[in-house]
Amino acid sequence: MRSRTAQEPALAVVPEAEPSSPSTTSAIAGADRAIVQRAVKGDARAFQLLYQQHQGRVRATLYSLCDAEGLDDLVQEVFLRVWRGLPRFRGSSSFATWLYRITWNVASDRRRELARYRSRHQVARVTTDSEQADRAIEQAIDPATRDAAPLNQLHYQDLVQRSLDILGFEARDVLVLCDLEDVPQKEAAEILGIPVGTVKSRLFYARTQIRQFLQQQGVEL
Repeated sequence: MRSRTAQEPALAVVPEAEPSSPSTTSAIAGADRAIVQRAVKGDARAFQLLYQQHQGRVRATLYSLCDAEGLDDLVQEVFLRVWRGLPRFRGSSSFATWLYRITWNVASDRRRELARYRSRHQVARVTTDSEQADRAIEQAIDPATRDAAPLNQLHYQDLVQRSLDILGFEARDVLVLCDLEDVPQKEAAEILGIPVGTVKSRLFYARTQIRQFLQQQGVEL
C-alpha cells in the first residue's frame, strides 16, 4: 500500500471481496452535485462521502478489468488520483465519466505493469481449469456468504470471469463499460478516447467472442 501525504484524506478501504451486483450508471451520475462541489473546494468530509458512495462501483469495474489481485491497492489509487485531480475538475463532463476515466487509467497502468513484469521474468501462467475455478471462487465470494451461495451461481461467476479473460484489453474495456456497467456507448467513447463507431465494432466483437465461449461451456443463450 502506497503512503499518502498529510493533505490526502484517509480512506476506509473495505476488505478484498467480490464486488456487489452491478447497478446502472445512473446511480453514479445522480451523485449530489453539492457534495461534488464541496469536494472540489477541498472539503475532506465531502470527499469521504463521495468515496463511500462510489467505491463499490469503482471496485466492481476494476475487478472486471484487472481481476482480483491487488484490488484494494487499485481502489486506493483511483481515489488518490481523484482527490489530487479535484481542484482541476471543471464539470465539462459528468463526475461519473471523469471517475470512470480515472478508473480505466489505473486499470491500464496496472495491466502494463504486469505485462512488463511477466516479460522481464518470463513468467508462464499455466493453470488448469480446476485451479482457475478454485481461485475465482475463493476470491469472488465473501467468506460470510460463501456457504450459502448456490453452486450453479459460483460456476456462472467463474464462467463470466473466464470469458472476460479470453478478450483482448480493448474489447474487454468496451464490454465491461457498456454491458456490465451500463455506460452509454457515447459516454464509453469519451472515457476511452475513441470514436463511437469503434466502441460499436469492439462491442460487437466482444459479445460474439463471449457468446461463443459460453456456448462451448454448455451455457444455453
